[in-house]
Amino acid sequence: MGQPVVHFEIIGNDGGKLQSYYADLFGWQIDASNPMGYGIVQRDGNTNADGVGIGGGVAGGPEGYGGHVTFYIEVPDVEAALAKAESLGGKRVMGPEKVMDTVELGQFTDPEGHLVGLVKGA
Repeated sequence: MGQPVVHFEIIGNDGGKLQSYYADLFGWQIDASNPMGYGIVQRDGNTNADGVGIGGGVAGGPEGYGGHVTFYIEVPDVEAALAKAESLGGKRVMGPEKVMDTVELGQFTDPEGHLVGLVKGA
């Protein structure tokens, strides 16, 4: 069995503007009431009639960062997945990095330069 896509992320220059745009465009309820202003799109309430859909985030990035759109795949070991991605021709971008007590992230680019995220969490 493969590892699932569990989160999407849209990061840009103006997090508030992006949050408003995607909320208006798709009817997403986006909650950015956290210290980082990271707009959480919960899976619940954002699925089709068959229950298909994933949650994600919309936010602004650091000053001078152009942003990205990516998806996160749940893995049992972020370091092992990053090492395997590198061994297959990808390039580590960041991680593993703990962002909360129970969440560890990593990112890599595939051989064509597409950004992909990895997550291990509770």
